[in-house]
Amino acid sequence: MTLLDPVLTSPAAPAPVVPSARAAKQVEVYDFRRPTTLAREHSRVLELAFETFARQWGTQLTAKVRVLSQVTCEQVQMLTYDEFASSLPPTTAMVLCPLAGVGPKAVVQFPTSAALGWVSHMLGAAKPAVSPERTFTPVEQALVRRLMEDALDDLRYSFGSLLVDAISVGGFQYNSQFAQAAQKSDLMIVASFEIRVGERAALGTVAIPAEVLLPQLGESNPTVDSSDARQLLGAQLATVPVGVALQLTPATVRPSVVLGLAVGDLLPLPHPQSRPLEITVDGQVVGRAAVGANGSRLAGIVVSTSLTGTEEGTS
Repeated sequence: MTLLDPVLTSPAAPAPVVPSARAAKQVEVYDFRRPTTLAREHSRVLELAFETFARQWGTQLTAKVRVLSQVTCEQVQMLTYDEFASSLPPTTAMVLCPLAGVGPKAVVQFPTSAALGWVSHMLGAAKPAVSPERTFTPVEQALVRRLMEDALDDLRYSFGSLLVDAISVGGFQYNSQFAQAAQKSDLMIVASFEIRVGERAALGTVAIPAEVLLPQLGESNPTVDSSDARQLLGAQLATVPVGVALQLTPATVRPSVVLGLAVGDLLPLPHPQSRPLEITVDGQVVGRAAVGANGSRLAGIVVSTSLTGTEEGTS
C-alpha cells in the first residue's frame, strides 16, 4: 500500500467562509423602571380575565347578530403602544375607549370587513357578502357602537376588581398609524383574539393601559423587612420535621468484643433500671423520658428537658 492509495487519502476540508463584513448590532435602550415583560403570576391572572371576557363576548355576539359566534383568547402580552400600533393592519377598525382619570385610552380593534358582516347579520342577511375594508356609515357605526358598549360591559364584569376605572366607548379610527390612543412609550396589556361569527373568522385585539391594571395585581416578588428575619427563620425551623429517638446510655466496648459477638450473648449496659431514657434529636440529647403507653402503643413520658431544665410530665 502506498501513500497515494485512495484508502488513505481524504477529501480536502472546505475553506472557512470569512464574512465580508460583520453585521452591525442594534442596541436598544431598556428602561428597568418600565419592564416590558409580565411576571408569570400576573400573566396568568390576566389570561384568566381575558378568557372570561372572550366567553362573555362570544355569547353577546351570538345574541346580537343571531348567528353562532365564538371568541377565543390566543395570547396576552405587554407591549409599548408604538409596538402595538405597528403590529396592526394599516386599515382597520379601532374603537378608542377613554378611562376615567387616565390619559391613555383602551383600544378594541378588529377588521372593518368583519364588523360589516356582523352588521349585515343584525339587519337580517343570512349570508352577507364579503365587504372590502372601508369606513363605517353613520348607521353602521351606530350599530357597531352598540356592540362595543355591550362588549365593554362584559369586559368590566370579567375583570372585576382589576378594572376599577370607568371605561366607555369613544371615537372610531380607521388608520392604525394615525390613532393617538396613548404615547408611543406607554405600556399596554394587549390580548389577541380569534372572533368567529358563523363560518367567518377574524383576528382582533384588546389593549388596556398597563397603568390601569398593574396596580391591582400587586407586587410580583414581595419582600419582607430584614428586621423580621430572625422571627421568620424561627417560624420556618419550627415547621421542619425532625426524627426523635429514645435511647439507653451507650456502652463502651472493645473491638474484640464486637467481633466475637454471637447469637445469645449478653451485653451489659451502664443504664440504671430506674433512670429515664434519653430523648435525642439527630444524636443530640434534648431531654429524658420514662417508658409508658398510649393505648396499645408504646410511648415516652417526658420527665425533663435539657432546653428548659424543668420537669414536664407530658407524653
